[in-house]
Amino acid sequence: MSIAENYQRVREEIPDNVTIVLAGKTRTPEEIDEVIEAGATDIGENYVQEAEAMYDSLGEKAKKVRWHMIGHLQKNKINKALGIFDVIQTVDSLEKAAAIDKRAQGIEKPVSIYLEINIGSEMTKAGIKPEYEVIENLVREISKLEHLSFEGLMTMGPRFGNPEDSISYFRKTKNIFERIKALNLPRVKTETLSMGMSNSYKIAIEEGSNMIRLGTVVFGERNLKNS
Repeated sequence: MSIAENYQRVREEIPDNVTIVLAGKTRTPEEIDEVIEAGATDIGENYVQEAEAMYDSLGEKAKKVRWHMIGHLQKNKINKALGIFDVIQTVDSLEKAAAIDKRAQGIEKPVSIYLEINIGSEMTKAGIKPEYEVIENLVREISKLEHLSFEGLMTMGPRFGNPEDSISYFRKTKNIFERIKALNLPRVKTETLSMGMSNSYKIAIEEGSNMIRLGTVVFGERNLKNS
């Protein structure tokens, strides 16, 4: 099946309320162009430099989709990132949020952010430890930042060969999400739970995800020469 057919098949299989963010890492502008033509609405990139090159290559078509930062964002890349991305999914500290807020003051578009939760408390992964009180306090502080819109949580989750092994981690993240949402904090829109990738998106949706991040299931295996 073609990339366009793969995307349309997944789109038809999942609920309408679930957003698909397509991971552009190592993909060519032609591949991203094809999937946008097929109806894709959201593109994710791991690195600012790659995102900038992809955005420029796509020309006017880049403006048809929302751009998501789904990799670690270095503070010295924030200015460039804000010129491309509509959503930063990987905020993991008040310091990072404040730095984004400060730089967002000079731009006219709102900046949406999600908190990245390291739900498996893995040493090798970024994100906030899954300690509810810490997360709640961070959301309360972020709500005071005038140029950011807090909109949800994101998690990578531990990678397992069997997607069923992810269930408990997805449930923990959903529980944190619901507790934050129930606070009804001013200037906080807890609407998006971004979890689930190509091998686990079906399980993630069953456990409450309304945003999935897909790569290989749509594009095929990555070209490792470009990774």
